[in-house]
Amino acid sequence: MLEEFRMFGLNHCELPIIISNIAFLLRLIILKIDNRNTEKISTISYIVTILSGIGYFYTYFLSVIWYVFWRCRETGDKIAAIIVFSLGAASEIAFYKYIFMIIYRNSVKDIVDGYLALDALILPGSRLSRNMHSKLRIIKKRAFIYWIFIVSNGILYILKPIIQPGRHLMEDHFDLIGLDPILESPNYEIAFTATVLGVFFTSYLSSTISAFLIVVTGFAESHLLAVSEEITNLWEDANAEIETASDVHLPADQIVFLNINNRLREVIKTHITIINITKQIEKVFSGAILIEFILVITSLIAELLGGLENTYLEMPFALFQLSMDCITGQKLIDACDVFSRAVYDSKWEKFDVKNGKMVLLMLQNSQKTLSLSAGGMTTLSFVCLMSMLKMIYSTYTTLRSTV
Repeated sequence: MLEEFRMFGLNHCELPIIISNIAFLLRLIILKIDNRNTEKISTISYIVTILSGIGYFYTYFLSVIWYVFWRCRETGDKIAAIIVFSLGAASEIAFYKYIFMIIYRNSVKDIVDGYLALDALILPGSRLSRNMHSKLRIIKKRAFIYWIFIVSNGILYILKPIIQPGRHLMEDHFDLIGLDPILESPNYEIAFTATVLGVFFTSYLSSTISAFLIVVTGFAESHLLAVSEEITNLWEDANAEIETASDVHLPADQIVFLNINNRLREVIKTHITIINITKQIEKVFSGAILIEFILVITSLIAELLGGLENTYLEMPFALFQLSMDCITGQKLIDACDVFSRAVYDSKWEKFDVKNGKMVLLMLQNSQKTLSLSAGGMTTLSFVCLMSMLKMIYSTYTTLRSTV
């Protein structure tokens, strides 16, 4: 057990181990992504998923609708209605990510299998292998920080009423349907338990599924960056391999061009594989990200209207998800740009005509920048993030002055 826990550390950054880490976390919510693991999902996972799903549905779906559209009409508390509405919108993010993962579960497995097969082709101990390890370490750290942040946010939200004197819920002005008066036993215990289950469902699903997206997109990013260094050193490496060449009867320049040709073929195959798998990632997550963006924007606007003093724990939850998606997309775009520049800097002018044509083909392919999008409507990037934040603030100020 202790050894399995150590595998989550940054000293183990090989892709098969990282995939195993994510697969272990996803199995708790009955999602299987790794075909290498033939074990059946445990009964505990089904119990946890069903109970937390019931808690989420009761607390953040049924009760939110009832409270916002019926209860608050009786009390006249508009601020409470806005805050509860923002909670419901933010919590929906996890549910839709989960639905898309279930719908595209076969595509998810194909993505994992494709990357594992590509990773298996890397020669252990080579420069490419060392570069991949160092860059995957950064990806794992990025996913780990994101997962810890979202889960910790959920834990702090649960602990908030516990550390306060007296009886409190996570939101004192949020009455759950059918539990009135909510602060009296056993209504209080039922409401607290249901909310805890709902918070677990929301934070655990959001953090783990997004961590998976960070890892699979990060592998494409890492591979492009590592291969870029190989391309940059292509001419020097080919010349250095003359002494170890098997075809010693050939002229030196032909041996060099043959080595370059073999390496270029490998790079082209790798690049095409990454392009195809990235398209699969886009297919799986594009719709979920679009819905997420709509919900995050709605939630953040409502949280600002409800007052930061009332939503100081909700705001980071939604904002960090929006930011991390855009950062993930931007990093992939940056890696493609580095790859394109590396192809042009490969000293192609010294190559023969055959290899020059292959470089030209690679340049043409590299111009089609890989990216993630929100339903094909906007590309995930820093520009997208700034546009979203600007739109959120503009909408908030407009509503603030009119409502």
